[in-house]
Amino acid sequence: MKRLNLIIVTALLTFGFATANAQDDDARSMADLLRLIEQGQARDSQESRQREAAFKQAQNRQQSLLNQARAERTRQENLSANFEQQFEENQQRIITARQALDERLGALKELFGVLQTVAGDTQGRFSASLTNIQYPDRGVFLVELGSKMAGASSLASIEDIERLWEMLQREVYETGRVVRFNHLVTKADGEQAEMEVIRIGAFNLVSENGYLQYDSGEGSISELLRQPDGRYLGTAGDMMAADSGEVVTVGIDVTRGSILGLLVESPTISDRIEQGGIVGYCIIALGIVGLLIAIWRWFGLTGDSRKVAAQLKRESASTDNPLGRVLAAYESNRGADTETIELKLSEAALKEMPGLTKGLLFIKVVSAVAPLMGLLGTVTGMIKTFQVITLYGAGDPKMMAGGISQALMTTVLGLVVAIPMVLLHTIVSGQSRKIINILQSQSAGLVAQHSERNG
Repeated sequence: MKRLNLIIVTALLTFGFATANAQDDDARSMADLLRLIEQGQARDSQESRQREAAFKQAQNRQQSLLNQARAERTRQENLSANFEQQFEENQQRIITARQALDERLGALKELFGVLQTVAGDTQGRFSASLTNIQYPDRGVFLVELGSKMAGASSLASIEDIERLWEMLQREVYETGRVVRFNHLVTKADGEQAEMEVIRIGAFNLVSENGYLQYDSGEGSISELLRQPDGRYLGTAGDMMAADSGEVVTVGIDVTRGSILGLLVESPTISDRIEQGGIVGYCIIALGIVGLLIAIWRWFGLTGDSRKVAAQLKRESASTDNPLGRVLAAYESNRGADTETIELKLSEAALKEMPGLTKGLLFIKVVSAVAPLMGLLGTVTGMIKTFQVITLYGAGDPKMMAGGISQALMTTVLGLVVAIPMVLLHTIVSGQSRKIINILQSQSAGLVAQHSERNG
C-alpha cells in the first residue's frame, strides 16, 4: 500500500513538474507545486461530479420515456382489444339486422330487384326515345331511383313505384300520338333556328324541310345531311300540311331511324355515275349519241314506211319515197329489154340502200363497244382497288367493297347502254329490212311483168 502511494505521489510530482514547466516558472517551490496539484485535483473532481449528474439526469429522462412508451403500448393494446370486441359485436349485429331485413322483406325483396332492373332498362329506353324531347327531366328521377335501389340504404316508396308506372304508361301513350311542337333545329348548313316539328310516335321527326334526326347524347334535333328520294319527302310534306284530325298516308320508319339512315346513305344515280369516272362518262356520252341516232333513224324509216305503203296503193310513181323512185326508174325505161329493165331497177334499189341503212352500223357498234368499255373501266377500277389493298392491307372489308363497287359500276353502265342499243338496232334495222324487201319484191315483180309482156 505504501509502495502504491509512493508511485502515485511520484506520478503526481512528475505531472506537477511538467505542468510547472509549461507555466513558465510559475511554480518556484515545492509548496507551489503541491498547490497546483491540489487545484487540478479539485477541478477534475468537480468535472467528474458534473458529468455524473448529467448522466443520471439523462438516465432518469430515458427511463421516464420508456415508462411512458410502455404505458402507451398497454393503453393501445387495451384499445385494440376493445375495438376488436366492438367489431365482432357490430358484425354480429349486422348479421342479425340483415336476417331481420330479409325476413321482413320476404317477397318484396324480389320486387325491389325487379324494380331496379326496370328502372335501369327504362332509363336507357327513354334516353333514346323521341318522346324524351318533350320530357327531358324524367331521366333524373330514374337515376335517383336506381341509385336508391342499388344502395340498399333506403327502400322505394309507393309514390316512386306509381311514378315509374305512370312514366311507362305515358311512353306507351306517346308512341301512338302525332304531336306538333316548336323546337330548336340545326339545319343542314349548320345554322340553328326554331322550327315547327312533327313527332310521329317514337319513329320519325319531320319539318317543312324534310326528315330530322335526334341525337340522344346531346338531346338535339338536326336535319339530315341528305334527304331521301322525292316520294318520301312528299309524304313528309303532306304530314306538315295536314290539319288536326286528318288521316295522311306517311312513311314510318319502324326501326326508329335505321332504315331512313340507310336510304340517306345509299348512293343516288348521280353518285353512281360519278363512281364510274371518266370511262363511265364516255359510255354515257356514247349511249346518248347512239340513242339520238336511233331515234332519228326510227322517225325517218317510219315516215318512209308510211310513204311506201301509200305508194303501193297508187298507180302513178311518186319520187318522195324509195319505192316511188324505183317505179319511176321503171317508167323511164319501159321500152328497154328485160335485162336492161332488171339492171335499171337493181341500180335504183341500190341507190336507196344507203339512205335506208344509214346510221344502223353505228348503233350496232355502240351496242358492242359499250360493254367492252365497261369491262375496261372495271379492270382499271380493280387495279386501283388492289393498289389500295397493297398500301393499307385487307383489314377493312368496307374499303374493299367500296372499291369493287366503283369498279363494277362501269360494267353496269356499259350494259345499261348496250341493252337498249341492241333493242333499238333490232327495231330500226327491222324497219329498214321491211322497206328493202318491198323494193326487191316490187323490182322482181316489175321485171317478171315486163318479161311476160315482151315475150
